[in-house]
Amino acid sequence: MTSIFIDGEAGTTGLQIRDRLKHRTDLRLLTIDPDRRKDPEARREMLNSADVAILCLPDDAAREAVGMIGAGSRTRVLDASTAFRTAPGWAYGMPEMTRGHRATIARAQHVANPGCYPQGLIALIRPLIEQAILSSDCPISYNAISGYSGGGKKMIEDYQARGRSAPAYLPYGLTFAHKHLPEMQAYGKLSSAPLFQPAVGNYAQGMMGCVPLFGHLLAKRVTGAAIHACLMEAYAGEPFVSVAPYEAIERSPSVDPEALNNSNHMRLHVFANDALGHILLMAIYDNLGKGASGAAVQNLNLMIGAEETLSADLPQAA
Repeated sequence: MTSIFIDGEAGTTGLQIRDRLKHRTDLRLLTIDPDRRKDPEARREMLNSADVAILCLPDDAAREAVGMIGAGSRTRVLDASTAFRTAPGWAYGMPEMTRGHRATIARAQHVANPGCYPQGLIALIRPLIEQAILSSDCPISYNAISGYSGGGKKMIEDYQARGRSAPAYLPYGLTFAHKHLPEMQAYGKLSSAPLFQPAVGNYAQGMMGCVPLFGHLLAKRVTGAAIHACLMEAYAGEPFVSVAPYEAIERSPSVDPEALNNSNHMRLHVFANDALGHILLMAIYDNLGKGASGAAVQNLNLMIGAEETLSADLPQAA
């Protein structure tokens, strides 16, 4: 039985990870005695006694936690913060990134769970760059919206208190220095950071990210169908990433940021007008699922040799 310690289990990500793992019979979830919750030594003991420590903490606290784990400790770390996502010695926790990346995660001592927004961008553009359809120096913009749960406890409380009076659509990151940019550039295989414009919607969870492309800026002149075929090939057989059928539609109920809530799934779409040379790539997923807790459980399964899909989705209510 594998012992797991979730450091920061009271936060949004930690609670969802625990909900996913609580019925597992192959895991033992470690918890600090309530009387010792503020005792640094109790935390140090837990971090060093677990087979895997899952860190659901702010960046500085995550760095502190890693520093508490002794050099000779057997504890492996899965970190959900931004602190180590591009750090040397840390595996980036997106199994679908390349065909061989699952093995990298499985053997890693330290795994950095990806940010919510970057996964959509990486999933959409990396296969196109690897197939020389898109050049790494092509200017990329990425527009995305997330439910307010992505902002943490304070934002959740604020939106729930304001109800319908909260902003329906609130752009932010308008200084273009978002903390997810380094991983977008590194793992998206871009030579420079994308122009990233995130927004918060007045709904709890769910995410949609869009990458518009101009056909004349591509490295190859290809049709929308060819781009769709590239993504289909890249994610063939993937348990959690799928590509929607390529079709000309004005709108559809399935094109909804909340469509995959409470799951670890991501669905990619390609829309195009070949005559105009206009292409729109889209990723839909749950910011708390594939964007956070679901991805963490998927990575944990790979790290401990469990079946990859086990409990990655939230259990359905009876």
